[in-house]
Order: sequence, then structure tokens, then C-alpha cells
Amino acid sequence: MTTNPRPPARGPRVELLPFTADDQQEFTALARESRSLHHPWLFPPETPAAYDSYLSRLAEPVREGFLFRDRSDGRIAGFLTINNIVHGAFRCGAIGYGAFAHAGGRGLMAEGLRLVLRHAFDEMGLHRLEANIQPANTRSIALVERAGFRLEGFSPDFLLIDGAWRDHERWAITSEMAPAEGA
Repeated sequence: MTTNPRPPARGPRVELLPFTADDQQEFTALARESRSLHHPWLFPPETPAAYDSYLSRLAEPVREGFLFRDRSDGRIAGFLTINNIVHGAFRCGAIGYGAFAHAGGRGLMAEGLRLVLRHAFDEMGLHRLEANIQPANTRSIALVERAGFRLEGFSPDFLLIDGAWRDHERWAITSEMAPAEGA
């Protein structure tokens, strides 16, 4: 969540917007409808209380969150957060993201990710973004690979997800690697 609203970034099919309290009902309903798509990879907030807690965490200076809205119908197509943002010499963040079932397989997440990369590297001044992905999550790996991320390694027992420590592949992209606008 941003405290100073900025004009939304727009691609041909996706609009990039900050999370707001007004999005709670739509977001949680879509998260519940998309449970089978998300599990066992991620667990977006499905209740109003969980969404409010999530929104509060996004207000911390080490996080920024984005919603991807389908410009054709205005519905939330997916979301992406940049977490553990570090400035100074490191200028890095770690991303987490998900699409909603109605938008899956249409390329909307790929377009939204490109918009976030441009925002992170140009407006936020970050140099590097990382994505830690469970090895069996082939759709997520394909998304970052198409966006220009490179595989940098493997981290056993990396994140606690659904009550178990899960292995992850480490993918990253730097500002120099990001495709130019319109590419």
C-alpha cells in the first residue's frame, strides 16, 4: 500500500494499482475462488480480517504491493508484492505474486510483472529483484523466466509454507537485465 497515491501504470491490457481497503471484498472473494490454483504455493488473504492484516503489513516501508486490474472488465487479475526492500548499496527486494483463476493463462500476470519491473527499477531506484519459487511450481518459474530472470541457485528448507519448510529455487533480475519498455 502506498501512502501517496501515484497515477496508475498502464499496459495494453493491465492497470497497475496499489492495494486499498476498498479492494478487500473483491480480493478475498477471488482468493477463495482461486484456492485450488494457489495451493500449495501461496495463501493470499481470504477473509476480511486477513486482508486487513495484509494491508497493514504492506504499509511498512520495507514492502510495496500492487494489484493488476484487467482493463477490459476492471476486475483484479492478480497481485504482486515487493518485500524485504533494502536501499543503500544493496537496492534489492524479493517479490511474491499470484494470479486469480479467471485471469490465468491470458498473459495478464506477465504484463503486470513487466509494469512492476519498470516501476521498481525506474521509480523506486532498485537494482535487483528476487523471486524464490518452489521447484514444482512450473507456471511461476515460466513467468519469471519469460520476464528475463535468471536462475541463481537452490535453497533447501527456505520458507515456511503451510506448516513445512519448503525448498525453493532462487531467481533474480537486475535493472540491466530487464527488457526495455515495449519489448
